[in-house]
Amino acid sequence: MTGPATPARPLPGTALAGRVAFRYPNFRYYMMARIMAITSSEMQALAVAWQVYNITHRPLDLGLVGLAQFLPGIFLFLLAGHTADRFPRRRILQCCFGAFGGCSLMLLAITLHGTASVYPIYAVLLLNGTVRAFNGPAGQAFMPLLVPEEHFPNAVAWSSSIAQAAMIAGPVFGGLIYGAAGSAVPVYAAAALAACGALLAVSAIRVAAPQRPRSASSRDILGGLQYIRGNRLILGAISLDLFAVLLGGAVALLPVYAREILHIGASGLGLLRGAPGMGAVAMAIVMAHWPLRRRVGAIMLWCVAGFGAATVIFGLSRNLALSMAALLVVGACDMVSVIVRHTLVQLGTPDRMRGRVSAVNMVFIGASNEVGQFESGITAQWFGTVPAVVLGGLGTIAIVALWAWLFPALRQADALHPEGKAGAPAA
Repeated sequence: MTGPATPARPLPGTALAGRVAFRYPNFRYYMMARIMAITSSEMQALAVAWQVYNITHRPLDLGLVGLAQFLPGIFLFLLAGHTADRFPRRRILQCCFGAFGGCSLMLLAITLHGTASVYPIYAVLLLNGTVRAFNGPAGQAFMPLLVPEEHFPNAVAWSSSIAQAAMIAGPVFGGLIYGAAGSAVPVYAAAALAACGALLAVSAIRVAAPQRPRSASSRDILGGLQYIRGNRLILGAISLDLFAVLLGGAVALLPVYAREILHIGASGLGLLRGAPGMGAVAMAIVMAHWPLRRRVGAIMLWCVAGFGAATVIFGLSRNLALSMAALLVVGACDMVSVIVRHTLVQLGTPDRMRGRVSAVNMVFIGASNEVGQFESGITAQWFGTVPAVVLGGLGTIAIVALWAWLFPALRQADALHPEGKAGAPAA
């Protein structure tokens, strides 16, 4: 039985078990690319949110920011997944990182020109969302090729930790730059430079990808949907994240909290956006050194319920310290779900199908994040900001209870490694 395409030879010497994934040069290059790409994206997201809210002063428009980036993925996810399984994933990532930098430069040009309308910004966000539709499946399906299968859970923990570190750094840097300059211009410039850095880092990766069939039939394109529908464990894991975060996500409304409820300005918004990442980084490091070994499904369900409870606390808080603490818990609980879900999906899927399955997974993630932002904007417009966040957190807890009943395979899942080594790529 073959494993992933042989990773580059690890560095000599014995590494601590908790950091074993970093022994592989390809993994280190990919983590450099991820931290720069995500930092770029988060800086840009903060600048867009603050700029849009300053133009319209409507929570609904913050929801539309998320919707504009999600809609392309709905229409393109089948094509994006098929592309990730048919073409070299490294080449796809190179194209995507270059395109992300181009989107940042477009936003820079729009801001320099001066605009009193949000529509040019939405147009760029639609293009950015198109790039994200192809980047997500290729990136998720690429990582199992960088480390041996036995080290993949450790790689997922560190990848998630690094991603969350970038989600901390991006909003904090973006908020500080925006607050100091009083303009989104330097934020978009920095985002473009970071995207170019990600392009250079992923270009340094050298991996011999396994041969995959190049059939273009509609049956192959729909393979990811068919595979997930037939696997109750994977279906339960990714759909739990979809509905829980769809209801419980409060990120879209953070500009309202920063400006009108906590009164902490653009720099404070950066702190709020970075707080979930801080909690997630701490949890990811813990899980890298002390990975889950038993009852992973039940632990995931309890952590998603904790995500909902912490969201309720944040929604009701008027104290910055309590709000930050609640967001830290939100990030820590979400990280457990991310690691469990990502490991189950990638190791439970043959390499020849990982792109298509990852594309479906990315639609679920995008729906939970971007459509969740739109849902938050709509409910805030209808009921007010605080009721929208509180009701969303309570809805998340209700979803956990329902999913524990609907998906007993998820509730009873005991180990991160699926039986039968399903994650091995096809010859």
